Amino acid sequence: MTRKLLIASLLLGVAGMAHARTPPSTVAGSNRALPAEARAQALVAAMTREEKLAIIHGYFPPLAKPAEPIAMIPSAGHIVGIPRLGIPTLRESDASLGVANQVEQRKGDTATALPASLATAATFNPALAYAGGAMIGAEARAKSFNILLAGGVNLTRDPWNGRNFEYLGEDPLLAGVMAGEHIRGVQSNHIVSTIKHFALNSQETGRTVLDARIGKAALRESDLLAFQIATEIGDPASVMCAYNKVNGDYACENDWLLNSVLKQDWGYKGWVMSDWGAVHSTEKAALGGLDQESGQELDDAIHFGKPFADALNAGRIPAARLDDMVRRILYGVIASGLMDDPVPESPRQIDYAAHADIAQRAAEEGIVLLKNEGDLLPLAKSARRIVLIGGHADVGVLSGGGSSQVRSVGGAPVEIPLTKGAAASFARMTWHASSPLNAIRALAPQAEVSYVDGSDPRAAAEAARRADLAIVFGWQWQTEAQDPETMRLPDNQDALIDAVATANRKTIVVLETGGPVEMPWIARVPALVQAWYPGQRGGEAIANILFGDVAPSGRLPITFPVRADQAPRPEPAGLAELHAAEARRDAGDKTNYGMTGGVAPFTVDYPEGAEVGYRWYAMKGVKPLFPFGHGLTYTRFAYANLQVQDGAALTVSFDVTNAGSRPGADVPQLYVQARGSAGIAAWRLAGFDKISLSPGETRRVTMTVDPRLIARFEEGKGWRLDGGDYALAVGHHAGDATLKGVAKLDALSLKP
Repeated sequence: MTRKLLIASLLLGVAGMAHARTPPSTVAGSNRALPAEARAQALVAAMTREEKLAIIHGYFPPLAKPAEPIAMIPSAGHIVGIPRLGIPTLRESDASLGVANQVEQRKGDTATALPASLATAATFNPALAYAGGAMIGAEARAKSFNILLAGGVNLTRDPWNGRNFEYLGEDPLLAGVMAGEHIRGVQSNHIVSTIKHFALNSQETGRTVLDARIGKAALRESDLLAFQIATEIGDPASVMCAYNKVNGDYACENDWLLNSVLKQDWGYKGWVMSDWGAVHSTEKAALGGLDQESGQELDDAIHFGKPFADALNAGRIPAARLDDMVRRILYGVIASGLMDDPVPESPRQIDYAAHADIAQRAAEEGIVLLKNEGDLLPLAKSARRIVLIGGHADVGVLSGGGSSQVRSVGGAPVEIPLTKGAAASFARMTWHASSPLNAIRALAPQAEVSYVDGSDPRAAAEAARRADLAIVFGWQWQTEAQDPETMRLPDNQDALIDAVATANRKTIVVLETGGPVEMPWIARVPALVQAWYPGQRGGEAIANILFGDVAPSGRLPITFPVRADQAPRPEPAGLAELHAAEARRDAGDKTNYGMTGGVAPFTVDYPEGAEVGYRWYAMKGVKPLFPFGHGLTYTRFAYANLQVQDGAALTVSFDVTNAGSRPGADVPQLYVQARGSAGIAAWRLAGFDKISLSPGETRRVTMTVDPRLIARFEEGKGWRLDGGDYALAVGHHAGDATLKGVAKLDALSLKP
């Protein structure tokens, strides 16, 4: 039966049942045998215009002041349901790393905090991404939330971006797969997940006024490819458009992004919601593809309220467009399983201990051993005197700030309010209550394990001199809404590390950061561990890695440059505009500039195009400090017996052997050299796997390559893969070619 006949049949059947005094739309909407699209269409047909208009914009509690009292949970958003049609109230929560409660809007409500998304990406383990999403979704459901603002997949274009920790790195394959699995995990709970921020939200400085400029084909081959892969895997019920402009038009009213790419080329059936405060028009946004205005109180006007109704009545917005917006929202609610399995109206019990296990495993697999001279790690449990220095390591581990902030189980032993900056109203510098000091003491009960705060480098050096081992916890706090203006560790930490490393040759640095930092002391430090923001049980995870109770298996999902000036942009664009706005406020300007903060519009050019991250460094011939994919282990892995199956499709097989004396996990990576739309030959990640092996064990690994990863995009035509020879390499990181081969591939064309 064709789609038109199916819908016609459905509506005729509904009309016939009306004689039995049964609400027709309720029967149609609850018929689970019908496709979600048909069910959504029938509900739209049964709705009044007022009901349709009500569902396309949402309140932002607790700022919202609706005309009639509504039982809103203090959270991110609230869209009133339609009980007569079985359409549930939509309760939204921020949820990148757990069910958020940033500044304790809900007194006493805590949740499980995952490590930073970069840590999840560093696991290179899609199963862990799924488990984390499923955990967050389960807690959200138990707390009566049914829409999670999760699924961040913006590629890392600049190492200093304040929100990098929320995203999944610089490669479209890795980011797309991990985001897709996370979304799939969330929606396994029959609630909605978004995917965000569509697209090119690559910096936080001036994010609401900047115009991101990039070639369309280059965007398709990089950031949009990550979104496309994640959407195919996770099937998110909603897409959240970004604050910034893309090539001249705001992302939330960008016809090319929302209509041409997302809805037409990708055939996306769900709905597009705005980011909070990202709507700037009524008609242009509605016709440009936006389906729902989120957090309407943060916009300069409620664009999808009375202005939308007026434009609809005047014919400037067709009635069919309103129906399409509502149908898409209802499709997402039905397809996710939310309508048929509503969330409980009252909170349910949560197994926080089991959920903390998930967070701890993600942290352990995501921690990256960057350097280990002389096999200083793993630490011997026979050590007698160990000193921990800095980073509040006596009480907890650092977390990133902004909408992703989770008030974790156990509380916040350190919480520092911000006195200024774009994030001051909703972010605090927060540590989770997971003490590395206590965790290390538990693993080394015979040792004297002490702590000094590191505020005085000379005192810290003296403490290190008296110890067998010194562990310095370096930190850099990052947050949504603002970028750090330097890649250096704050608060004189470089001098602290220098002093400690000089005093004790057995110095280990553990970094809790949201991305790369400059390391002028690296040559003097024999062991370096990248712990990111390690989440709910970060202290335990760090201790287990340091002592070898868990073998390190994380790999960098982002390149670490030696210096900031190696990156495409050494500092955020728009700093001059930001500083000018700050100067006006410091001079007494009391004007309320809203979301822009008074920052004047500016342009950010992305001339690197599709050559993001490790591709940029290779193209420029620049050697980074640590390459994408890098990570050491406590054993070693060998690759052999490469076999290439080519022709119409590319499949690569090879053996991985644990050639060391300890069990461990490896992340073999396949790179293929190909030319994109810019004509630049670049090595692109085309496959990866994660396998655990016992000493001496060998396992055969097979990777099949998605042709889009090595193709070029031609606007108006789609993906094009030229026939011919393609060099390939299997290695431990970008730039490594432990095994080399060549594939002869047939020419291929794919739809956009």
